[in-house]
Amino acid sequence: AGMAVQVMVLPSPKCLFDDPVQIRVMGLQPQQAVTLRASLVDESGELFQAHALYRAGSSGELDLSCSPALGGSYLGVEPMGLLWSLQSKTPYKRLAKRNVLTPFCVDLEVYEGHGHISHLLGKCTNERWFLGEGVKRISVREGRLKATLFLPPGPGPFPGLIDLYGSGGGLVEYRASLLASRGFVTLALAYMAFEDIPTTPEVLELGYFEEAVNFLRKQQQVKDTGIGVLGLSKGADLALSMATFLPGIKAAVSISGSGFNSFIPLKGNGFTIPPHPCNLERMKISDESGLVDFSDVLDDHRDPATWDCRVPVERSLAKFLFLSGLDDRNWKSDLYCQDAVQRLQQYGREVEFCSYSGAGHLLEPPYLPLCQASIHRVLGMFVCWGGQWREHAKAQEDAWCRIQAFFWQHL
Repeated sequence: AGMAVQVMVLPSPKCLFDDPVQIRVMGLQPQQAVTLRASLVDESGELFQAHALYRAGSSGELDLSCSPALGGSYLGVEPMGLLWSLQSKTPYKRLAKRNVLTPFCVDLEVYEGHGHISHLLGKCTNERWFLGEGVKRISVREGRLKATLFLPPGPGPFPGLIDLYGSGGGLVEYRASLLASRGFVTLALAYMAFEDIPTTPEVLELGYFEEAVNFLRKQQQVKDTGIGVLGLSKGADLALSMATFLPGIKAAVSISGSGFNSFIPLKGNGFTIPPHPCNLERMKISDESGLVDFSDVLDDHRDPATWDCRVPVERSLAKFLFLSGLDDRNWKSDLYCQDAVQRLQQYGREVEFCSYSGAGHLLEPPYLPLCQASIHRVLGMFVCWGGQWREHAKAQEDAWCRIQAFFWQHL
């Protein structure tokens, strides 16, 4: 009869989504073969699952921080493998948090044996939150702004960040809410395909982003030493443009971005940067999967005919961090980053960059599983993002540490 099998998540079954945890199983037979399964249902009702085969130690316990997986969704010692390898039954689904006021609940179950999933031995639930204790979420509709402000608990002052997602549009809050949980006042900012902002605006106005900077600077809890901005994909070139043209931006992070203005003209005070020329006839659609590969649609960025589309980052006094995946299938972000980094270095500007082998386009906060392809909400097509599971997971953990360290250092 022995003691009942216990599944534990340490230090606590409740944590922030970007917290690593220790998963342990007690009360098994020595050397017992078991299957661990993780299940998560997202807000649209989509089921994401992962499983791994393990063998208990001589004392009948299992600790994922030192026991290797012998098969399943991943192999070897991967303390967080059950999270980062979560995959939906329906292909091409991206796990993303829409409502940051509720957690994702991950059910962890231990089954007998390595065959088909049969006898359940024990289970527990890991509640993974996107909003730390005491963090306030404030909806912002002031002037033209469509944004959400996240305030850490206490008087501060805290460094202030503006967080921009890509051309899929909408108001994406989960990265901003996690950063606020780590001590930054963060403004998640929508700039396309949200409420009355068009799906593809004819022009983006720098003045809109300046309003966001001014709004953030006048918040009482924000340090007055300058603002940081981070962006993914299209949001990354906007982050570079803000750091170049707007006073008060001290530090900018480009994730899977480029050093030129992409897709939509950017109108500043007395100037407009045209979008980098592209030819959609160069997109490749796979016969088998129907997935779209956009990696060749942009004209060659080394061609001087495209140079009026560049963001003149070398004029900026801000500090820069560039992050990109070498397996980005959406566009050649690594090449584009190198181009911007070289321009900054030629002018003696301070810049850090890191490219990750095996990482795809969607570099997200850690433990969000790789999304290799999904529907692009604005284009309405299934787009390839690239990435290899394990390498991408490691890249996300490293990038997240770097982003926070970079902003703490410069703000």
